[in-house]
Amino acid sequence: MSYKLLIINPGSTSTKIGVFQDEELLFDETLRHTTEEIKQFDTIVDQRDFRKKVILDLLKEKNFDIQSLDVVVGRGGLLKPIPSGTYEVSDSLVYDLLTAKGGEHASNLGGILAKEIGDEIRVPSYIVDPVVVDELQDIARFSGVPELPRISIFHALNQKAVAKRYAKEKGVDYESLNLIVVHMGGGVSVGAHQNGKVIDVFNALDGDGAFSPERAGAVPPGALVKLCFSGQYTEKEIMKKLVGGAGFNAYLNTNDAREVAKQAETDAFAKNVLDAFIYQVSKDIGAQAAVLSGKVDQIILTGGIAYGQYVTDEIKKRVGFIAGVTVYPGEDELLALAQGALRVMNGEEAAKEY
Repeated sequence: MSYKLLIINPGSTSTKIGVFQDEELLFDETLRHTTEEIKQFDTIVDQRDFRKKVILDLLKEKNFDIQSLDVVVGRGGLLKPIPSGTYEVSDSLVYDLLTAKGGEHASNLGGILAKEIGDEIRVPSYIVDPVVVDELQDIARFSGVPELPRISIFHALNQKAVAKRYAKEKGVDYESLNLIVVHMGGGVSVGAHQNGKVIDVFNALDGDGAFSPERAGAVPPGALVKLCFSGQYTEKEIMKKLVGGAGFNAYLNTNDAREVAKQAETDAFAKNVLDAFIYQVSKDIGAQAAVLSGKVDQIILTGGIAYGQYVTDEIKKRVGFIAGVTVYPGEDELLALAQGALRVMNGEEAAKEY
């Protein structure tokens, strides 16, 4: 049986949508929202009617009949920690998104909008592998400070999608493999996938691991404490130093890895920054190899930075002794969301309850 899907992926200043016939993209669109449009709303949740209208208006402009849809899928938001999978959007899930239980983020609107549109046309609505997917083994949660446990926040949607893609291309079950998956984008996450579960991962938002174009990753904790209590910065300013203003931004005033690579061709400092990024990502891969006791079937590099030949080649040189390296550049989130829903619609897996 064939299915038609509407995919909704809200970002801070845009809403990406795609319409699929099974895995075939019929059309997609990135709906940009100006600062003036966003500023009129006090909270992200307040934007839901505005965003819903622009989505429906676009579909109308394209003469697309929403009654022809079989399912609506939204990007998962900051929910409570949950196992990987495709989740039916329930009232309790929507409540946690509306109340920003896990924090405010534009992706919270994904499940809300999917539910509202799905209910109106009487079709199911789902979210797939939100960033709070948590499959950590217990020993991975210890940090050394009981009040500060390590947590799982990472690019679960893309990591799971490329891991399953690799398994499918090799004709084996994802659950039979040990993989290290490295997502390199605005943030970096390096996950150890053991038999279908991400048993350890470096927190991609404000935690540990390599620095990235916008985020600090692990920093010396004693020095950070002194900086926090120096009286020079507010809490908000410190957080900006760690998330948003860190990494490439802090060193080179750009979060564009392509621009960094270009600068590195003629500027020694820029090359050192880029090489330090590669060095730290490679260290994280080595750490996850230890988590998997050296039994690694493949290392997968993905995300926007994986388009960079120099970066991927240098990482391969450092970690190729561990396992083979496969590169899937970019992150096709719309397709990944569609595939998650299709696995349920086609009976390949059951929808999970939140």
